[in-house]
Amino acid sequence: MSSPEVTYQREDTLDPEEFVDVLNRSTLAERRPVDDMDRINLMCQNANLFVTARIDGKLVGIARSLSDFAFCTYMSDLAVDQAYQRMGIGIRLIKETKRHTPKAKLILLAAPAAVDYYPKTGMTRFTHSFLLDNIDDLKV
Repeated sequence: MSSPEVTYQREDTLDPEEFVDVLNRSTLAERRPVDDMDRINLMCQNANLFVTARIDGKLVGIARSLSDFAFCTYMSDLAVDQAYQRMGIGIRLIKETKRHTPKAKLILLAAPAAVDYYPKTGMTRFTHSFLLDNIDDLKV
């Protein structure tokens, strides 16, 4: 049996409900505010690079990024429907994102379950990154 044909493309917008649906079908919903549609709407409105993977029009994968297209691209979401994982969709979404931002470094924070995935794609593990979630944690 042959694999279904996957269409990859850059899209100008991302429908919030479609985004939540693919997050729920991937493992990312566990770490995204899928029950807070106000935040999801803002996430879709304020990102500026969406690369999608679709099969017969159905969203099966998404790379949602923020980029200045010159120095850095932060891939904030890479989600692939679990039914379509291990078909190369994730690596292709990374590749297509990089094609749209050739001069920029592609940066992402790996989900705990995906930490071992990214080195297999050819991405370099970088240990010098930092995260601030709560402003009150900032030391003055």
